[in-house]
Amino acid sequence: MREIITRIKEITGNIASLEAEGVGLGDLAVIESAGRKTLGQVIRVSGNLVTLQVFGGTKGLSTEDRVRFLGHPMQVRYGPSMLGRIFNGSGVPIDGGPEPVEEEIPIGGPSFNPANRIIPRQMIRTNIPMIDVFNSLVVSQKLPIFSIPGEPYNQLLARVGMQAEADIIILGGMGLKFDDFVFFKRTFEESGVMNRVIMFIHLASDPVVECLLVPDMALAVAERFAEAGRRVLVLLTDMTNFADSLKEISISMEQIPSNRGYPGDLYSQLAARYEKAVDIEGLGDITILAVTTMPGDDVTHPIPDNTGYITEGQFYLHNGVIDPFGSLSRLKQNVVSKATREDHNDIMNTMIRLYADCRESRNKIAMGFKLSKWDEVLLAYGADFERELMDLNVNIPIEKALDLCWEILGRHFEPVQTGLKDHLIRKYWPAKGAAAATKEAA
Repeated sequence: MREIITRIKEITGNIASLEAEGVGLGDLAVIESAGRKTLGQVIRVSGNLVTLQVFGGTKGLSTEDRVRFLGHPMQVRYGPSMLGRIFNGSGVPIDGGPEPVEEEIPIGGPSFNPANRIIPRQMIRTNIPMIDVFNSLVVSQKLPIFSIPGEPYNQLLARVGMQAEADIIILGGMGLKFDDFVFFKRTFEESGVMNRVIMFIHLASDPVVECLLVPDMALAVAERFAEAGRRVLVLLTDMTNFADSLKEISISMEQIPSNRGYPGDLYSQLAARYEKAVDIEGLGDITILAVTTMPGDDVTHPIPDNTGYITEGQFYLHNGVIDPFGSLSRLKQNVVSKATREDHNDIMNTMIRLYADCRESRNKIAMGFKLSKWDEVLLAYGADFERELMDLNVNIPIEKALDLCWEILGRHFEPVQTGLKDHLIRKYWPAKGAAAATKEAA
């Protein structure tokens, strides 16, 4: 392909405009300025007017600088040598190691062929009861963690990365504080899983346009590993920073804003990333778990609102716990009591139903109503449920979590009060008497 060389016409924020012919959308360009080279990518073509987003920022650039188009889109290295490595938002190593020598692959391509996808029927164990028991994470699922700033969503992501059943963990950090970056790095190293982790990190102090590249690079590498038969878990934090970067770029380009200033294609931009989740027949799979911090804890905000139409449920992280009523895994019916123990579905529904009754009893206290004996039993049950199952520090396999559910029920209720099936009660109900335990708890 012939080399296209031109000069910058206008600079606005991290956006550069110029005139060129024969340039394609997504093509890379090198801006040569005062002995340094800066990468840019074509984000709009209108006739011969081309708009570039400049990855390293436009500070120090001028309209006299030369621009050379490379004729191909942004690429990232892919290969086994990437495992255990850390890269920035431009795909450059930031861990002091050498540049990977494997092939370069394009990023931001189309999702995997739907004809070769299969219905997911495998569960990913995390050893977190509020996920494994009540909202099971399924292979090839795409799930957001809805939360607000200050909640331990990064700690939750790191723990899932440490304990999930996956061959490769790819972390895409967007707008991370340096402390959060160090936390992820230290956690993965101390847990002994860093040798199967790849990290793409965009810090809050990095150029905003590099934030947009992180999920595309993480997912492009994930796709290649999945095609090679590997089970890949992609962790993304925070998609709100990604959407805010889209907003900032669209404002710089003087696009007509949509809801609350976000670009009109926000849904398509989010879907293009989330739809990379796939279970490939005969090969590997990609599962996506992504944080979405909700401004003002408003689930109707454009980012969580659009996300909810794309994904298959959500984990709602509230007050330091995964809320059993705000959370949902739409694919859990594919694995509950099928890939898991026979009592899983019944015990899950019973525990949540009784906990909902406990919430009603707490409302009675708030409104000054007199409590019945049944209310007191529910309150004692709810306290144990929160302490022994909802606490994110609880770390037990799903089989032990199910046994614990039965133990908590036996501690507070008679079998007939639970509504569970007789054959399950005969098989799993704890041997010790429930009546004495109920009186003690009350």
